Amino acid sequence: MILRFVAGLFLIWIFGFVWFAASTPGPAGDIETDAIVVATGEAGRIQRGIEVLDRGLAKEMLVSGVNNDVTPAEFAAEFGVSRRHMNCCVDLGFDATDTRSNATEITQWVMASKHKTLRLVTSDWHMRRAESELNRLLPGSIVVVSDALPTRFRMSTVVIEYHKLLASEFTALTGL
Repeated sequence: MILRFVAGLFLIWIFGFVWFAASTPGPAGDIETDAIVVATGEAGRIQRGIEVLDRGLAKEMLVSGVNNDVTPAEFAAEFGVSRRHMNCCVDLGFDATDTRSNATEITQWVMASKHKTLRLVTSDWHMRRAESELNRLLPGSIVVVSDALPTRFRMSTVVIEYHKLLASEFTALTGL
């Protein structure tokens, strides 16, 4: 009986992993939203957010999880953000240190700014967990558009992210 249970759990894990690894989310394209929210991490995320902002597909952007030592001027210089965009349209969030706190920081910013549609920019392997954490906190009336940056397949990264997603979902289900 226990052997069948363990075998069943293993099969569920295997099928879930195959689904996770084979069907990563992709870029959002030219969809317009009220705002862009970028979860810092892997290279390319911030550049993608700035590109979307520059193309006029959103009016504002929050970069969540910026290192406390980074000043707005340093950020602008590092990523080539114009003074005009820094003054009107780019907010830096310094409170987040992980995916869950990114969701909290983003939710607080969205509620204060009253945006109704968001473009969430993160890596393909990170998108499901980031979007899940964010959707748990945001009101259901706010639409989140996934804009996942394609990354090179690395088995170690995919295994780690799959387990982080499972842990996140387990925590949400059990309230732990």
